[in-house]
Amino acid sequence: MTRTTTTRRALSAAAAAAVLVLGPTACGGDGTPGTDRAASPSAGHGDHAGHDMAGTSHGPDGGDGTPGSSTADNGPVAEQGGYRLDGALSGDAYRFTVTGPDGGVLTAYRPEQTEEMHFYAIRTDLSGFRHLHPVMSPDGTWTAPVAALEPGDWRVYASFVPDAGSGAGTGLVLSRSATVPGRSTPVPLPAAAASTGVDGYTVTVSGVPRAGAAGELTVTVGKDGQPVTDLQSYLGTYAHLTAFHAGDLAFAHLHPEAEAAGGTGGGPALAFHAELPEPGDWRLFLQFRTGGTLHTAALTLDVAA
Repeated sequence: MTRTTTTRRALSAAAAAAVLVLGPTACGGDGTPGTDRAASPSAGHGDHAGHDMAGTSHGPDGGDGTPGSSTADNGPVAEQGGYRLDGALSGDAYRFTVTGPDGGVLTAYRPEQTEEMHFYAIRTDLSGFRHLHPVMSPDGTWTAPVAALEPGDWRVYASFVPDAGSGAGTGLVLSRSATVPGRSTPVPLPAAAASTGVDGYTVTVSGVPRAGAAGELTVTVGKDGQPVTDLQSYLGTYAHLTAFHAGDLAFAHLHPEAEAAGGTGGGPALAFHAELPEPGDWRLFLQFRTGGTLHTAALTLDVAA
């Protein structure tokens, strides 16, 4: 059985909620749409059930994610399966820990797509995005630099696979709210579109997923009217795709159908397994690397009920 088949079966069986943790992380690139920063390889979430969707307990009010405070099904939560996220902004960094079922700080993690921790920060109006990989100290405290986050309300997400406790080997996503001080103005969500541009590249998304159903999205990358075929490996694949739902900020990781065959040579078309739990607008963030530079393209996808 191929890894792709295994992953797709696991995903289909795991449309259940996964915990979200929203928070900034450190990696080679800051993940801001339109930026040109080099990025080191980062962790991914392709092999573990529950990594596609975050369980919900809060809507857009930026609550702390405490289980039981809401009846929603898909929004971010701070605790799941005995694992809990605690953290806060401290100057230019977000520092956080994950507590395990035994009440102690978790220090054992299994790498996913080369990293032990994936850290996401999303502005609540979906206008800002970071996908980073923080550093853990021996006591289990993670530090994610977030100096460049714009003022306003954010959610941070920690995506990881514990290697200890009752949930060892299970992918989790935990989330909390965070506020960056300063004057801020909400940014309207861009209308749904099939393509977008970033750093001179054109990214096109095709496929019509339905809420709650497994489907496939195809992403095509071009430049100057020509197909791009020199995508470099990033997180073990040729692109990384995440999505956030407008309103409750539910999170989804869209899994690539194939691994990178080598260091370069990917493109122009990339297939992703998609399971988006709710209808409505989702903001997609596609990350891909060329010439050692990480690019992040963003577009809005309308998902039918």
